[in-house]
Amino acid sequence: MSELTRAVGLPLGGAAHLQAMPAPNDGWKMLLKKEVLRFWRVAFQTIAAPVLTAVLYLMIFGHVLQGRVEVYPGVGYVAFLVPGLVMMSVLQNAFANSASSLVQSKIMGNLVFTLLTPLSAWHWFIAYVGAAIARGLVVGLGVYVITLLYAPPRAASLGWILAFAVMGAALMGVLGLLAGLWADKFDQMAVFQNFIVMPMTFLAGVFYSIHSLPAVWQKLSHLNPFFYMIDGFRYGFFGVSDVSPWLSLGVAGGALLAVSMLTLHLLKTGYKLRS
Repeated sequence: MSELTRAVGLPLGGAAHLQAMPAPNDGWKMLLKKEVLRFWRVAFQTIAAPVLTAVLYLMIFGHVLQGRVEVYPGVGYVAFLVPGLVMMSVLQNAFANSASSLVQSKIMGNLVFTLLTPLSAWHWFIAYVGAAIARGLVVGLGVYVITLLYAPPRAASLGWILAFAVMGAALMGVLGLLAGLWADKFDQMAVFQNFIVMPMTFLAGVFYSIHSLPAVWQKLSHLNPFFYMIDGFRYGFFGVSDVSPWLSLGVAGGALLAVSMLTLHLLKTGYKLRS
């Protein structure tokens, strides 16, 4: 093994496990700042563009279905649509942030510089997921502020809104990190996003209540963890939901825990990071 390997403290016989070296207490803060600045410096693309997309969905679907569909008593369709679009934006952008960052680092070849730092798997996890949560919440807030022009603000429970927003962004940030570990190029990441994330998001009740679906599709919707995040988030606005918010919280929390454990395991073993 080279002198460089010995100098940075990597064990002999190959590249190091991420947890092999003690990390400075503030190491994760530096990586978190780097990841936040990465999307903030191109905010027009990473924040403004998703906000515009969500507003276009609201304008089109709201114009066509407003006055024709009433999902909950006393709740217009545009008002019903707002929480779904906000949460959809949070989920998709949280996923995109962590996934694209890791894949881009692999392609550009600068991932090696992060690997040479004494950061543990937990530091990687906190930094990438933390930045994903930040981007998801910023985009979601932007969508909500713009939608105030189309529907009056409603908030039955701010606590439920914040809980599901943060938990949803965290879950998708972890999924994005998992996808980034697995993918070696953007084409592979696109497969994950186009065939898993996008369909599960649109089939989670963003534009409709699952009670309007046939019985078979209702049962399938209950297998979709994205449905519980969106439904619980919508409960925070109207105090009404398709299922109990506590059930939604349990399912979303369980999914977050399971995916986090898997991702941390892959980070600790260095899966596809040192090839």
